[in-house]
Amino acid sequence: MWRLLLSCAPILRSSSSPHMTVTRLFFHPELIGTPPVWSLQRKWTRRPPSKLSPTITMSSAMSASSDLSKIVRDKYMCLPQGDKVQVTYIWIDGTGEGLCCKTRTLDSEPKGIEDVPEWNFFGSSVYWPDGSNSDMYLMPVCLFRDPFTLDPNKLVLCEVLRHNRKPAETNLRNSCRQVMEQAGHSHPWFGMEQEYSLLDLDKHPFGWPKNGFPGPEAGFCSCSVGTNKSYGRDIAECHYKACLYAGVKITGTNAETMPSQWEFQVGPCEGIAMGDHLWMARFVLHRVCEDFGVVATLDPKPIAGDWYGAGCHTNFSTEAMRNQGGLQHIEEAIEKLSKRHSYHIRMYDPKGGADNSRRLTGSHETSSIHEFSAGIDNRNASIRIPQHVGKGGCGYFEDRRPAANCDPYAVTEAITRTCVLNETEPVPVGEVP
Repeated sequence: MWRLLLSCAPILRSSSSPHMTVTRLFFHPELIGTPPVWSLQRKWTRRPPSKLSPTITMSSAMSASSDLSKIVRDKYMCLPQGDKVQVTYIWIDGTGEGLCCKTRTLDSEPKGIEDVPEWNFFGSSVYWPDGSNSDMYLMPVCLFRDPFTLDPNKLVLCEVLRHNRKPAETNLRNSCRQVMEQAGHSHPWFGMEQEYSLLDLDKHPFGWPKNGFPGPEAGFCSCSVGTNKSYGRDIAECHYKACLYAGVKITGTNAETMPSQWEFQVGPCEGIAMGDHLWMARFVLHRVCEDFGVVATLDPKPIAGDWYGAGCHTNFSTEAMRNQGGLQHIEEAIEKLSKRHSYHIRMYDPKGGADNSRRLTGSHETSSIHEFSAGIDNRNASIRIPQHVGKGGCGYFEDRRPAANCDPYAVTEAITRTCVLNETEPVPVGEVP
């Protein structure tokens, strides 16, 4: 039988008392082998009444769904499902930034992407314009294990096609795949560093004082450790584990400079796989945040003022760059990038540079959005050559311009077009925002 250990009372009774709120629910792993034991950490908002009769309440800033009983949920999630398999289809919505999903049953476990049938959905319900032909097709492209419903269930990333079987406007994977096929001889590798910020439902940073900002004790340094410095580590670590289970090529995570801001890294991935794995990592992040009742935002500048923004630094190399003497090829690629700065800025956020203009100010370890720059170990440059690459004479470079909410298909396609396919035209007309 399930048991609750209460820190302040032997019995928990329903009451209208306003004096107590629940702040955390803890699982006790030291009691493995016995029925699962949980404890509620509580705090009194005023002096407790003479008769102990606390009321459990939930902060309005937290998600109502996260307050649903996970114990009750687990009773159903453990039920056998026979030979049937749940497959969750995931796709990019009409904004180019959000993700959608829905689940169907297959009669057997798919062994590869070819075993997952195409599906469809109603386009106008996820930000595509209304019209007489609003049905959209879901074309499975990349298969992962499901860390939420567990094996043998699957997650499948999909491309979106319109009713006429042509790519939807936000389906940037289609053109990226074609470019990567053309550049396959160079074996382009990518690694992307996804920064994100945790918010309450009221859009206030998670863990921050509701009427102010974190005090100097927060430290304001990346990779910080400590209750007063690191907000939301449980989310980052659960996301990491879930990605590993799913088969996402995640390679690390760390706290960022702004409290409640985090980063994870995905890669190295060759070609189109970079976009596939980063989008799936984003989906897993949002699903983990649902369980915790917190929002993960990819806004490049979630808090205005003297705070760090959020980027998606992109590391790139070709086989020639990785081999001995590769530094020369890196410098040649940087020269090509310098001549297409405006084009890349427009490809590096979904609003053509408008989002990134709030972030790329020349402060907080960013370059100016209006100027191209490069240097060895220079984090205020558009392009950074790592110190060990400069000394070793080969390796990769880091493009620090992409925004946190970039489409990785657009970013990797743009870099490949410029650095491998040697494209110079067309460059979008107009000034950088």
